[in-house]
Amino acid sequence: MSPPDLDSLPIFPLNTVLYPGGLLPLRVFEARYMDMARECLKREQPFGVCLIRNGKEVGAPATPELVGCLATITECDMQQLGLLSLRTLGGRRFRIRDVSVAPQGLLRAKAELIDEEEDADLPEQYTALADLLRLVIADKSAAVFAEPHALDSALWVGHRLCEILPVPLAAKQKLLELDGAISRLEILYRFLEQRGLVGRR
Repeated sequence: MSPPDLDSLPIFPLNTVLYPGGLLPLRVFEARYMDMARECLKREQPFGVCLIRNGKEVGAPATPELVGCLATITECDMQQLGLLSLRTLGGRRFRIRDVSVAPQGLLRAKAELIDEEEDADLPEQYTALADLLRLVIADKSAAVFAEPHALDSALWVGHRLCEILPVPLAAKQKLLELDGAISRLEILYRFLEQRGLVGRR
């Protein structure tokens, strides 16, 4: 995979938050995103996924949040004419410095990569969070998380919980922007503790 073109990064605004290492299936039918997918596959480059701040997924270009996550296409299929099925994998986080709209309505950004977060072993007081993920993995017939599963990683456990917990999108965005794997775990643990899904420490 080639390094991303950070001077002209195609942006896909969505009503979802993609995290590093996360799986994101997409069904693409708008011409601008079909062309974007073809370009990314041809050039072996990722595109950027950002939560929508204002606007909608379809139609006029939406206003994206400024922090997003790179998405690399790992599978591509067109079983139905005019509908492209993509399977993507989250990569590095990035920050938009400037954004413009191409003639077809595709957003292109000047962006910079955000430093990768430092990982740590999952602290013992948060093993209940890994146990929850084990239950999710065991309960799903289809792969919900990309392998390898890193249930002893504070970063991996935090990101995967952010994906699956019923947290408002604005909060998911804040958790993406947060630097600190342990801080993210603490926030998630409190969220689950308040709902009686993990025991009080």
